[in-house]
Amino acid sequence: MNLLLNIIWFLIGGWLIFLSYLLGGLLLCLTIVGIPFGLQCFKLSVLGLAPFGKEIEEINPPSGALPVIMNIIWIILPGVELALLHLTLALLFAITIIGLPLAAQHLKMTRLAILPFGFRVAHA
Repeated sequence: MNLLLNIIWFLIGGWLIFLSYLLGGLLLCLTIVGIPFGLQCFKLSVLGLAPFGKEIEEINPPSGALPVIMNIIWIILPGVELALLHLTLALLFAITIIGLPLAAQHLKMTRLAILPFGFRVAHA
């Protein structure tokens, strides 16, 4: 079932999300300061390619204040815009019953789009 849902996700627009996060990650990795943020974009791009069958887990224990500082910088730069994009897409997909699973995946991606540091994507 996850394979079928991932194919539908990819056809409806998952490829565009994947390419957007991939391009953002490549651009951020051009600078040394942007490498940690680029790596988070790569994490989101993999989730954007095929989100069904993957879960978000918190990394235990948190490694001090660094993830908090990085999350604050992330929120200021691309985090709010990405989260609003995923929320808007979730609302659009939630209009129909068929789009509810896709809306749920956008809500899952919203969590990582706003606070990517301190979390990882794991297979369910």
